[in-house]
Amino acid sequence: MNDNIYKQIELTGTSPEGIEKAIQNAISKAGETLHNIRWFQVTETRGAIDNNQVVHWQVSLKIGFTLD
Repeated sequence: MNDNIYKQIELTGTSPEGIEKAIQNAISKAGETLHNIRWFQVTETRGAIDNNQVVHWQVSLKIGFTLD
């Protein structure tokens, strides 16, 4: 069994489409420069309201990846 060492970073993804899309946007962007991404943990969820309607989502998350 390998002993993995993990690093984690904190990101905030955004989307007008919903929480899940905001999470996916953050993970997709991180994947452009990071490799070996293994997990994520949502730490905070926020939204913007306009005219009594939710118009945008912000989701902060920790992303964990293994070091080479």
